Amino acid sequence: MRIAIDAMGGDHAPKVVVEGAMQAIADIKSLHITLVGNEKAIRKYLTNEERISIIHTDEMIAGDEEPIRAVRRKKNSSLALMAKEVKEKRADACISAGNTGALVVAGLFVVGRTKGIDRPALSPTLPTTNGKGFLLLDAGANVDANAHNLVQYAVMGSIYSEKVRLIQKPTVGLLNVGTEDAKGSQLTKKAFNQLSNAPIHFIGNIEARDLLDGVADVVVTDGFSGNITLKAIEGTALHVMKLLKQTLTSSIKTKLAAGLIKGDLKNLKNQLDYPEYGGAALFGLSAPVIKSHGSSNSRAIYHTIKQACHMIDNQVIQTIEKTIKTLDLVEED
Repeated sequence: MRIAIDAMGGDHAPKVVVEGAMQAIADIKSLHITLVGNEKAIRKYLTNEERISIIHTDEMIAGDEEPIRAVRRKKNSSLALMAKEVKEKRADACISAGNTGALVVAGLFVVGRTKGIDRPALSPTLPTTNGKGFLLLDAGANVDANAHNLVQYAVMGSIYSEKVRLIQKPTVGLLNVGTEDAKGSQLTKKAFNQLSNAPIHFIGNIEARDLLDGVADVVVTDGFSGNITLKAIEGTALHVMKLLKQTLTSSIKTKLAAGLIKGDLKNLKNQLDYPEYGGAALFGLSAPVIKSHGSSNSRAIYHTIKQACHMIDNQVIQTIEKTIKTLDLVEED
């Protein structure tokens, strides 16, 4: 399998990208990786070129650039050339830790949509107290959505959870302001009715306060609410860890206590950490396109590459396309 990676995307690129790629190559013998970016900067960290090739470009898209304009004007950027590798079938999937909006635009207009999918969904996996994690979609690819879109998100998320995360009969919940069937806005009420008849294990409405308890394997919502939820969870996790650190370093007594539970604290940090879950897949595109976290380390890049490999091996895109064809849905205005 072949994966193209934007080597210049992310806060710590290209170092962590190159290191993660080399680790993946060492572990996955059928893998070939194409790193797209400044060749001189890449080779500074590349100590093993086995099954790794480089496409050189000096152009890149910064994190604060307007996505549509950047993709249109910078056709030779590392992100755009990466997507082009997939479009022209020289790569089976692509990964970037760079500008999220630009990756969505490149995914839509360069890689292209999955047949039958109206809008893509950004889908990170977030940690839960039971260790399973849950898939959230949409986390911000589209601010607006209709009931038809939410059902498609649910189907795509369910297929991914079963094929890649190996969850049998994954549960799907609709994010809402209450758990009662009749709760919510016009959008969630319409979506509830359609989800009840979709080929998924739909468990009804769920509330945001229950997400980290693992109330559902797949959580469906529009991109506006999803992005707020994602950032609220990330912010809360960072705040809790900050408060814990302040408390445990506030006196000699607490420092001694911290030393005694050092291993437990490390386990707690790992439970709240994103690298083990890989990146946020952009479901609804004709090939796997994955957004790795902007502050990814090499371990996060490695797990994102493994995630892409699982999607390719398990034919997630093809299964989504076949399943969507079976749905008899009327798109809502």
